[in-house]
Amino acid sequence: MISVAIDGPSGAGKSSMAKTLAAELGFIYVDTGAMYRSIGLYGMRKGIDLHNEETVKELLKEISIRLAFEDGSQHIYLNNEDVSQEIRKEEAGMAASAVASQTAVRQFLLDLQRNLAQNHNVLMDGRDIGTVILPNATVKIYLTASVQARTERRCKQLQEKGQSADFETVKKDIEQRDWQDINRKTAPLKKAEDAFEVDTSDMTLEQSFETMLQLIRKQAGLKGESI
Repeated sequence: MISVAIDGPSGAGKSSMAKTLAAELGFIYVDTGAMYRSIGLYGMRKGIDLHNEETVKELLKEISIRLAFEDGSQHIYLNNEDVSQEIRKEEAGMAASAVASQTAVRQFLLDLQRNLAQNHNVLMDGRDIGTVILPNATVKIYLTASVQARTERRCKQLQEKGQSADFETVKKDIEQRDWQDINRKTAPLKKAEDAFEVDTSDMTLEQSFETMLQLIRKQAGLKGESI
């Protein structure tokens, strides 16, 4: 099986790029961030302190997460409820950042993520895919961009969805998530030693896609067509 690990900070475009690349290559896209967002969402609904590790650990006993590929896209089910849209809200992202630092949460999802990679050609994105989840991934990419570029892109995404997008607020959220992800005790965000860094600050979407596609094909020994 071929596995591609894409890591990087919040707002770097990992998920949108990974989905497009997976479709082009014929791989299964595994959105690990959606899994953490689902746990964060459940904790928010329960009104618990998401930074209290013992409380969150107990909460995991009530949670079931399932990925399904329907109509050409990935859906995520939290206790049999499709939360694919709900988890994309900003508050769910902050909640995900809080719970993702906890050992119990990461262990809870580890087996599911690795099992997918053992049985399918996968493209997986997150914060620690190449360093912890798939340390032996076929191809590792660290996708990044400046805070300014990430804020502009995130604001545009929110506006396109009809949601409010104050630049300074979004920028502050991104900087806060960067700090949390880099400084967390368990599996902090960092570039794997054998990862290829791709900085898309000054790239168009098309340029970013082509750069990563050619990198993956070269490193995985793939020809131009999908497999």
